[in-house]
Amino acid sequence: MSDDNDISQKTLAVHGGEPRTYPYDALVAPITQTATYSFADTAELIAYFEGRKEREEYGRYGNPSVRLVEEKLAALERTEDAVAFASGMAAITSTILALVKSGSHVILFADCYRRTRQFVTTFLDRFGVSNTLVPPANVEALKAAIRPETRLVIAEAPTNPYQTIPDLEQVAEICRGKRVKTLIDSTFATPVNFRPASYGIDIVVHSATKYLAGHNDVLGGVVAGKAGIVSLVRDLRSVFGACLDPHAAYLVHRGIKTLALRVEQQNVSAQALAERLEQHPRVRKVWYPGLTSHPNHETAKRLMTGFGGVVTFEVDADLHGTSRFVDACRIPRIAPSLGGVESLIEQPALMSYFELSTEEREAIGIRNNLVRYAVGIEDTAELVADLVSALDSTA
Repeated sequence: MSDDNDISQKTLAVHGGEPRTYPYDALVAPITQTATYSFADTAELIAYFEGRKEREEYGRYGNPSVRLVEEKLAALERTEDAVAFASGMAAITSTILALVKSGSHVILFADCYRRTRQFVTTFLDRFGVSNTLVPPANVEALKAAIRPETRLVIAEAPTNPYQTIPDLEQVAEICRGKRVKTLIDSTFATPVNFRPASYGIDIVVHSATKYLAGHNDVLGGVVAGKAGIVSLVRDLRSVFGACLDPHAAYLVHRGIKTLALRVEQQNVSAQALAERLEQHPRVRKVWYPGLTSHPNHETAKRLMTGFGGVVTFEVDADLHGTSRFVDACRIPRIAPSLGGVESLIEQPALMSYFELSTEEREAIGIRNNLVRYAVGIEDTAELVADLVSALDSTA
């Protein structure tokens, strides 16, 4: 193929990062199921350790099936390299640990994924890495929070559940001037809707469990960026042992081939759901970047080519009334996660924040009547009709 910059995301999802032929003339990438690799002779072994021959040595360090996922993600994100992990959390925690040390300072937007936030504010604190939380999408607060010892800024775009999108062009410019690395969890956006590296972001992280694999059947994570940074992260993966399994890599690789088609359909359906929900009398508020009512709509329009497959909204009901609405939906399954072919629905107060009291949840913006809808690839009109029927029947 020609230069990747001239190729569409649809074509790259199918062919990007792949060799023209596979062993035995197979059309589909094989699963390389092996824990270790043999050397033809001592000369080959020495050539490998001296850096004169590129090849695999041991499964914890890498695998051809895993490397295919990495090459494809690097192609889709237009980055120099990528490294794959056993889960999204393994990817982001390993990346953070690769870039900070005792005495470092980390800044993250307060609406980052709660487990990422937990890792930075509790785990890293025990090892002498300080942190500052800044309000969602508040770039001025970010700028003010940077210290001489700041090494990393962590953000997401869009965030969960309120779909916040900081102006990442400004974030990248500010941090570059201060020699601070930027890390963006781009799971919700996918490289179909948004490519952060093209706006100057240093590191892009994905939970491959979600849209990349796309079928709710595998765990994985990927980190993409410049070769030097990715090399540091890959070295740490070799120590931690969090390499993606070859069978999981096969599923992620296969899933990515239909990524663009799935995400385009999810964009269309989510926009339709959001617009219809905003008109329904039983819905108090809707958060979706594709709506003009969203506070970051203009930023989303400028940075993104699609607005994603997650819609968050408040029902005009209490905790139990909202649960009755969720139970009345017939197409989406009640489950955590997102990005698969099946639509999923959840009440965050009862799913991700069950252990907190109502007061504690409301203090962090999780109200009892909040619903998150992760759109699948079902028929758009049927998804809308099902949602409206559930709202009407539980009024």
